[in-house]
Amino acid sequence: MRIGLVVLPLALCAAPGLAQPAAPLPPEVTDPATVDRLTDAVQSLSGAFLDLHVGEMQAALEGRKPTAADRAKTVRSETGLSDRDLNARIAAAKPQIDQSIKALNQALPEITRDLQHAQKSVERAIANMPDPNYPRR
Repeated sequence: MRIGLVVLPLALCAAPGLAQPAAPLPPEVTDPATVDRLTDAVQSLSGAFLDLHVGEMQAALEGRKPTAADRAKTVRSETGLSDRDLNARIAAAKPQIDQSIKALNQALPEITRDLQHAQKSVERAIANMPDPNYPRR
């Protein structure tokens, strides 16, 4: 009976904290135009990626000095990809990126709650650790 008198008020005090909704997601995460902006940004970087010199890195990994032919090797020359091919692959991946962002948006509130719960658990564990400065008997 006495335990109930102590626990009941504590339970009532804690209930509003548990009933609070999760923080709203930032608009950058929920905006459908984010996928379009992300795809455009990746496509604009694709030319620079294709022109990246990789021959010297290959020579270094193989433990030899780079030759003139190595210095001329790029991602474009080694893969045979053109700007058009790479942009087509990026555009083809757009629906998958969109679906991934939607799945993340659905899972993010639960992930946030779980991380907050984990943080509280770690804080409780740290609070229960013995104080190294406490005198021993």
